[in-house]
Amino acid sequence: MRIGLLTSGGDCPGLNAVIRGAVLHGIKTYGHGFVGFRHGWRGVLDGDVIDLPRSRVRGLAREGGTILGTSRTNPIESPGGGAESIRRVMAEHGVDALVAIGGEGSLAGAKRLSDAGIPVVGVPKTIDNDLDGTDYTFGFDTAVEIATDAMDRLRTTGESHRRCMVAEVMGRHVGWIALHSGMSAGAHAILIPEQRVPMEELCGWVSEVHERGRSPLVVVAEGFVPEGYDAGLAERGVEGDGRPRLGGIGEYLTAEIERITGIETRNAILGHVQRGGAPTGFDRVLATRFGMAAVDLVTDRGWGQMVAIHGTEVVRVPFEEALVGLKTVPQHRWDEAKALFGR
Repeated sequence: MRIGLLTSGGDCPGLNAVIRGAVLHGIKTYGHGFVGFRHGWRGVLDGDVIDLPRSRVRGLAREGGTILGTSRTNPIESPGGGAESIRRVMAEHGVDALVAIGGEGSLAGAKRLSDAGIPVVGVPKTIDNDLDGTDYTFGFDTAVEIATDAMDRLRTTGESHRRCMVAEVMGRHVGWIALHSGMSAGAHAILIPEQRVPMEELCGWVSEVHERGRSPLVVVAEGFVPEGYDAGLAERGVEGDGRPRLGGIGEYLTAEIERITGIETRNAILGHVQRGGAPTGFDRVLATRFGMAAVDLVTDRGWGQMVAIHGTEVVRVPFEEALVGLKTVPQHRWDEAKALFGR
C-alpha cells in the first residue's frame, strides 16, 4: 500500500515525530511505501508530492516544525478542492490512502472527504489540547514547558523590582496552556476564556500578593474576555483563514492593574515561541505512538477514524465523535487552581 502523509493547520512540536513513526513502522512492519504532500491540503490539491524513504526520516523525532510544511487550506472549500479533485490526484500518484495530521479544522475536512468515499484517517494535532476525543495532543506538553520556563524567568525579574508580571500565552478558545503553565509556575492568578473574572477580583489577588512583599504573576490566555467586552481582544487584523488575530489582552491587563492598584506592572507576550523548538520527551513518545497507530489504522482500512490516547492507551475514535465540540477546561479544574490565587 502507498500512503500519503500531510501536516495541516498550525505547526507544533512533534509533527516530525509522527512522520518518522509512521514511515518506519509502515515500512518495517507492513512493507508500505510513503509519500508526503507538501504544505497541507494545498499540496494534495496541487499534487505537490515528495517521496519519504527511511533515510528521509532518520533522527526526525527530536526536530521541531514539519519537514512537509503546512497551511490552513480547506480541502473542500478552496479553489480546485473537493473529493473528486483529491481522488484524481491520489490516482495520478498511486496513493492508496491519506493520513491527515491536523487539528479540528483539518480533521473536519478529512471527515467530509471520508464521507465522500476518500480513504483517509487522522492524527490529532493542536498545542491548545482542545480537541475532543483524546486526553492529550502532542505539542501541548512542549508549549507548557516553554511557557513555564518563561514565567520562571519573569518571576526573577519581577521579584527584583517588586513588580506585577503578566504573561500572555496561547489559547484562542480554551485555557489548557494557561492553566497548566500557570499552576506549574506558581502563578497568583490564571485567566482563561472559559471563565469571566471581574477586574476588581483580579486586582484583589494582585494586591494581596504584593502586600506580602511578593511579586504577583498573572497568566492570561490570549482568548480571555475582559470585563465589559463580548469577545477576546483582536487588535491585529485577521488570520489568513479569516479568523480574528488575537492579541493585546496582556497589555490591556497590565494597564488596568497598574491603574487600579498603583503597582508597577509589566507584561510579556510569549506568542509563537510556544510553537517552536524541539518537542519534549513526552511529546516525542506520544507523537511517535500516534504515527505508528495511524499506519495500523490504515492497514486495517479503518477509514473515517483518528487515533487518540485515553489514559495511557492509544485507541481509535470516529471523526464524528472527536468533532462534537472543543474540549474546554471544566469547572472543577478551574476551581482547583483558583484555590491558590492570591496566596
